[in-house]
Amino acid sequence: MAKGKINVAVDNIFPLIKRFLYSDHEIFLRELISNATDATLKLKHLASIGEFKGKTDGVQLEVKLDKDAKTLTIIDQGIGMTKDEVKKYINEIAFSGAEEFLEKYKDDKAGDAGIIGHFGLGFYSAFMVAKEVEIITKSYKEEAAVHWKCDGSPEFTLVKSDKKDRGTEIVLHIADDSEEFLEESKIRELLTKYNKFMPIPIKFGTKEIADPKHTPKTTKDKDGKETTEEQKRITVDNIINNPNPAWTKQPKDLKDEDYNSFYKELYPMQFQDPLFNIHLNVDYPFNLTGILYFPKLEANIDVKKDRIQLYQNQVFVTDNVEGIVPDFLQMLRGVIDSPDIPLNVSRSYLQADGAVKKIASYITKKVGDKMHSIFKKDRANFEKKWNDIKIVIEYGMLSEPKFYDKAVKFALFPTVDDAFLTFDELVEKIKPAQTDKDKNIVVLYASDKKEQHSYIEAAKDKGYEVLLLDSPIVSHLIQKLESENSELSDKKQPIKFVRVDSDTVENLIKKDETTISKLSDDEQEKLKGIIEGVVPNEKYTVQLEAMDSKANPFTITQPEFMRRMKEMQQSGGGGGMMGMGNFPEMYNLVVNTNNEWMQKILKAKGKQQDYINQALDLAKLSQNLLKGEELTGFIKRSLEMMK
Repeated sequence: MAKGKINVAVDNIFPLIKRFLYSDHEIFLRELISNATDATLKLKHLASIGEFKGKTDGVQLEVKLDKDAKTLTIIDQGIGMTKDEVKKYINEIAFSGAEEFLEKYKDDKAGDAGIIGHFGLGFYSAFMVAKEVEIITKSYKEEAAVHWKCDGSPEFTLVKSDKKDRGTEIVLHIADDSEEFLEESKIRELLTKYNKFMPIPIKFGTKEIADPKHTPKTTKDKDGKETTEEQKRITVDNIINNPNPAWTKQPKDLKDEDYNSFYKELYPMQFQDPLFNIHLNVDYPFNLTGILYFPKLEANIDVKKDRIQLYQNQVFVTDNVEGIVPDFLQMLRGVIDSPDIPLNVSRSYLQADGAVKKIASYITKKVGDKMHSIFKKDRANFEKKWNDIKIVIEYGMLSEPKFYDKAVKFALFPTVDDAFLTFDELVEKIKPAQTDKDKNIVVLYASDKKEQHSYIEAAKDKGYEVLLLDSPIVSHLIQKLESENSELSDKKQPIKFVRVDSDTVENLIKKDETTISKLSDDEQEKLKGIIEGVVPNEKYTVQLEAMDSKANPFTITQPEFMRRMKEMQQSGGGGGMMGMGNFPEMYNLVVNTNNEWMQKILKAKGKQQDYINQALDLAKLSQNLLKGEELTGFIKRSLEMMK
């Protein structure tokens, strides 16, 4: 029996490993399974190039629990190790890196799970949960098997073993403070979390299934009653992973049902099929595969993230993909797998790494290209699903300039009549009727068809097209579209967005023609004074306008700029910097001097206040601003006036 001492400067390296890694000690199983998988894949590679003559079909990993013995064992059928290799890879290489790290950081009180893998500590993560670890291994080379044992001190033993089968067994004697890892449910949870898609089958226990070779027989008794014998059941290995997940296959080999089936495998509690999927597959200038899914999203920006899973060679790394996936795409679901990203990553690493930035840029481009392709291939289906995906597309147009350039070709602008137009189609359609006297193309939009119904109808009566833009970031989006299509851009005509209730219909798109007021200047001045004496000036600014005599007597509007700034501040944006969030609600009260109601107000004796309040309340009613006590008063006044 050979004994030895690992040459380290610290008295006991393993408690230090445990202290540094304690915050994430469950990853020990991921590391050991990853090592076992690597050993198996290496054997398959040697077989493929003729350096190993044995069979590799059906090789698998196995995880065994023995609660009575307090052991957890990981078994592979890979290349194994010789005695010299155990000395080199277990006693020398890993520890030399560990010693250097711990010497540098031994006084650091902060834990850092990211140190695993930086210097070959993958195997030694076992000591985070084990008080003793054994390695029983036999190399694919025709040499005797060996048995290495270490109790968590720098002392180890290395002896011959009678193991007959090729491969390695790692036996963990679980420490008293880590007995949760002797529970079958806990190990199954970790294997499912980290190793669900490992490329080598992983056996964990057995299960009973119906015998596929047996077909139950049905017989009839003398009365003709049928009896079917019991289905025979057999015990088989319980393989807990899927070694060939959809993202490892070629898109041409997958159908829609394959993508939907994999989506349910990723998210078992999701009962709705995804709306679209995007298969990522690139091998230059970096390696990246994956599938992103568009789920049905609510019409708000506060959508749960952490739904995209990051893998490295089919080993789960994290579901916090910040820095790898552009922010607007983190509302999606799916998988990204890249060997160019280390198993243990930190946010600062991701933000600084050049390869990661290229990956994010590639994903943005790929999503833009794919969405454009889907739009062109089946526009009707794309329109049908637009309201469920628009928040992602609009957010991307705001946050990623390169995505904006692509998305502006397929982003849709629905009208209040349920027609869907691209931006170019919209401009072409409205240009003749909705160009103002200053040559701006004015895009009218509503945010709520019911509340703004009267304004929408007035605009439609003029022959104007009205969009329905109701997402929570619409104010930011139209600001972006105006900026991209301003006088300073290379576009031929500037674009302006105006909400349909921001002014009277005559003033939404100002033309050269003017309407003459039926009231003289003196009458207008008198009328304004009377109205201002009744209407609260802290809330309304009175404006006299000569409009069509059939138009409403009073119209309440909120200036486009003020309202937009408030909305942007509420959803996060430029408005906050200007202090708009502290401004009281202010409205314009537009008085139609050509409406016959104005003559009633001027000539009324003792009824002026009632007439003004009646017209004001009607205007409030059209804006859904008349509620509570004011609504009760309006009804009572209306009944009195009817008498």
